[in-house]
Formats: sequence, structure tokens, C-alpha cells
Amino acid sequence: MTALFSREALNPGVRLREVFGWAMYDFANSGYTTVVITAVFAAYFVGGVAGGAPWATLAWTSALSISYLIVMLTMPGLGAWADRVAGKRRLLMWVTAGCVISTAALALVGPGQVALGLLILVISNTFFSYGESLTASFLPELAQAQAMGRVSGWGWALGYIGGMLTLGVCLAYVLAAQARGETGAQFVPVTMLITAMVYGVAACVTFVLMREHAKPQPDAPVVGMLASLQGLAQTFRDARPYKDFIRLMACAVAYQGGVAVAISLAAIYAEQVIGFQAQETMVLIFVLNIAAFVGAFVFGYAQDRMGHKLALSLTLLGWILTCVIAALSSTKEVFWWAAAIAGICMGSSQSSGRAMAGLMAPPERLGEFFGLWTFAIRLASIVGPLSYGLITWLSGGNQRLAIGSTSLLFVLGLVLLMPVNVARGRRMALGQD
Repeated sequence: MTALFSREALNPGVRLREVFGWAMYDFANSGYTTVVITAVFAAYFVGGVAGGAPWATLAWTSALSISYLIVMLTMPGLGAWADRVAGKRRLLMWVTAGCVISTAALALVGPGQVALGLLILVISNTFFSYGESLTASFLPELAQAQAMGRVSGWGWALGYIGGMLTLGVCLAYVLAAQARGETGAQFVPVTMLITAMVYGVAACVTFVLMREHAKPQPDAPVVGMLASLQGLAQTFRDARPYKDFIRLMACAVAYQGGVAVAISLAAIYAEQVIGFQAQETMVLIFVLNIAAFVGAFVFGYAQDRMGHKLALSLTLLGWILTCVIAALSSTKEVFWWAAAIAGICMGSSQSSGRAMAGLMAPPERLGEFFGLWTFAIRLASIVGPLSYGLITWLSGGNQRLAIGSTSLLFVLGLVLLMPVNVARGRRMALGQD
């Protein structure tokens, strides 16, 4: 065990307990992604809240896009502020509380309450995205450059365990509720409360064990919307010399758009196209998380050995295969294969991207540059699901065409990845070029 979690992977002064605390945040927030965005509330919103209306999928993806737009415009400024006051941990606590409360509020959404559901979804997903960016910005403070991949993989792997735990508890409750004859309108709200509770309790471990390593910088500004927009523009100007980081951002906009489709629409596709029942969908996503755990953990070590760029390239090829199989599958058995490949690729591609960003971000400006990274990821989260929703709506509900078209995002990501030079980007981050 000590060989897997070696102190040699960590920066001086960093304890293993801190890394465990940091990874526990991935454990905490993965339940939100798994239960709310992927397995339960997404399908419930389309089929139950919106009554299966033709515009329901587009409404869902549009709400997610609004939340990602908010994060895109505000996170770089918030990240710059957190860097200047050494306040990433403090800010993470506030946004975690916001996400936990708004996730619990989703329990108030019933059939026909479309506007309420969309409003709370925007709020909860905005807070979730803030937390995701802030926790990622701690990675370079904790891990040595040559171990960034494996430490990132520890977090993603523990995150998928958290997602499976939350989903497993929810699945057990749903099966018991269905045995009692309850409907989705009765048992889905309880799953939202379960998800909020696990998120809040597990995140407390993070705040107990993890400390702030950054040092305050003088003249910290008061951040509002205008300051955030100005900070975003300034950060983009400052980041221009970091060409490989910028190229990686462009690559991420493409391939993370496809990943966002898998996260946001897997349950909807499984139920609306393949014919899965609610409990079957939850089992599907549970198994997908097992595959994602393997992908994140194993590839975390493999990418440090084979190189981050090659590891990411392999996962993008796997994603292309996933989209093709999903688009052509006519049975549940075939779709299971697509889900298994997607799970492995999901864990490894997200871990690889975060590690590469950590290597090429200047150590003294981690919050600011991870704000840019979040900008790219959230732009991808708009491009991917919104294009899927539009294709579905314009084609009269043809989700097979939409998922097949998603493969083009991964092809584009592979093309944009080719000119990225990780070693050169690292030297630039350290001021050696």
C-alpha cells in the first residue's frame, strides 16, 4: 500500500493525510454528478417533470449550459482573488455549502414544475462547478511534477467510489420504494436528500485534513461580476505566452464536450432510446463508475510512465469507439459494451487532462490558471450537451444521430492534442523558457 501512496510523489511538507483529504472531495462531489446529472434526476426531469415533451432534452441541456456560462465568466476572477488572499480552501467551503443546500432543494421539484427544476439545477450545478475547479487547483501544490498523473488518479478513483456509494444507497432505496408501489415522483426526491447528505458529510473530511499551502499576495481585490470579467480578460492576455497550455485548453473544449454528453445524457439515452427502466439505468451507471474507477486509478500510474499525451490520445480513441457502438446498438447487451468502454475512458481522460493542466500552470498562479482550465471545461460542457439537444430537437428526436455526431468532438480533440508539447509547457510554467 505504501508503494502505491508514496511520500515521494508529494511536495515537501505535504502529508499523505492531506492528499487523502483532497481526494475525499472528489469522493464527496461525485455523488452529485452520478445521481443528479447522470443517473436519476436527468431522466426524471425529462420523463417525469417535463412529461417526455419533445423540448425536454433541450431544456435540460440549456439549463446546464446556463450554469456553465455563469462559471465560465466568474471562475477565473474568483480564482485570481483566491490566489491573492490564499483563500482557495475558504472559498471551497462556501461553494460546497451552496451545492449541498441546492441539491437538497431539488427534492421540492415534482411533475410539471419545470421552471423550478431548471432554476435549482442551474444554482446547484454552478456551485458544483466552482467546487470542482477549486479542488483541482490544489493538485500542483500537493504532488510532484513527475507524480501528477497518479495523484490526480487517486482523486478520480476515490471520486468514483463516492459516486458508486451514493448511487448504491439511492438504488437500494429506489428498489425498496418500487416494491412498495411508489412512483418516481415519490422516490426521486429522497435520492436528492441522500446525495446532499453524502456530499456534505464527506466534504467535512476534506476541510478537516487539507490545509491552505499558498501564501497571501498583497492588494487583493473585491471580486464582483465586472472584476471577474476584467480578471478573465487579463488572465487570457497573461496566458498567451503559455502556448501549450492554451493548446491543451482548445483540445479540452473539444473532447470534454463529448465527455459532458456522456455525463449529462447517458441515462436519458438509455431510457428513451435503448429502453432501460429506471432501476436498470442506475445499475448501468453503477457499473460505469466501476469501470471509471479502474480507468482513473490504473491510467493515473500508466500516464506517468507512458506520458500524459499518449495516455490521453488512447482514451480519445476509446471515446470515438464508444460513440459508434452506442449509435449503432439496438439491444441492451450491446449498449452495455459501450457503457463499459465509456467508463474506462471517462476516468482516464479526466485524470489525464487535469494532470496535464497542473504541469503547465505556473506554480504561483494556480487558482488563476485553473480558472482558465475551468473556462475551457465549462465551454465544452455547453458545446457538447447543447449541440446534442439541438440535433435531437431538429431531427425530430433522433438521439442516435446526436450520439453519433458526438464522436466528431473526440476526433477534433485528438487533432488539437497533436501539437501540445508537455515538456515545453512545463518549462514555460517554471520560467525556464
